[in-house]
Amino acid sequence: MVMPYTGFWMIRHALVEENARAFLYGSTDVELCESTLVAQVPVYQALARMLPRPAHWACTPLSRTRRTAEAIFGAGYPRQDLQVVDALIEQSMGEWHGVPHGKVPEKLTQPAHPFWPLSGSERPPGGESMQDVIGRVGPALERLAEAHRGENVIAVSHGGTIRAALAHALGIAASNALHLSVQNVSLTKMERHPDGWKVVSVNEMPWF
Repeated sequence: MVMPYTGFWMIRHALVEENARAFLYGSTDVELCESTLVAQVPVYQALARMLPRPAHWACTPLSRTRRTAEAIFGAGYPRQDLQVVDALIEQSMGEWHGVPHGKVPEKLTQPAHPFWPLSGSERPPGGESMQDVIGRVGPALERLAEAHRGENVIAVSHGGTIRAALAHALGIAASNALHLSVQNVSLTKMERHPDGWKVVSVNEMPWF
């Protein structure tokens, strides 16, 4: 039976390695934390049980999303082909990639957001603002919804991308979207109906 909507199951990638977390890493390709991958096997097993079958799988060009998907496959979800969707990549920090978190405030041209190092409209040199991210993620979701109408799409992506997806679905500003918590390996569910978007859950972690 074909669903009357496209279901989106968006998973934030696993925790990155400790040294990378000390810096703005944005859309650079950093490694995952190996010890956390091992410790969280029960999380991947829970995801493997609860994610819909069949589904179209997508990831981003960054290895941390592909490796997270592979961990779910290794935990029991039947292995799938992964469509790489460039537009679902994390926010680019441009020239600020690699800047230690403690040094970020001196580079800002606007006050930081209470829950993010940058405001929703701050655009690092050569990079993107969160508003820019919403502008590319929204159309990408619409294309996926059209291409997979009546199906489920499981997308392993990034915290900034998932906030941008929610901003697109809810029609809210970047600064509002940055108030949303999206933890590593959490699940956010949305539906694209003919008349609009429905947000089912945000930052779901039913295994805790």
